[in-house]
Amino acid sequence: MPDERPSLLTTAQLARRLNIAARTLQRWRQEGWITPELLTVGGQARWVESDVRAQLRAIAQRERADEEPT
Repeated sequence: MPDERPSLLTTAQLARRLNIAARTLQRWRQEGWITPELLTVGGQARWVESDVRAQLRAIAQRERADEEPT
């Protein structure tokens, strides 16, 4: 039976895939905008790319909704 769990990425790996700086991901995490799949014992984040992309889409949708005139 194949393992269907998504692969976990380091912050550096995810940053490369998103074409942004690793520090940007760290800042977004600190500000509570995105959350990692897990934290290692040493406090390092591990990410699922599809989850982060979904979190970023949700943020963008909320921002667009906030900008709409009422």
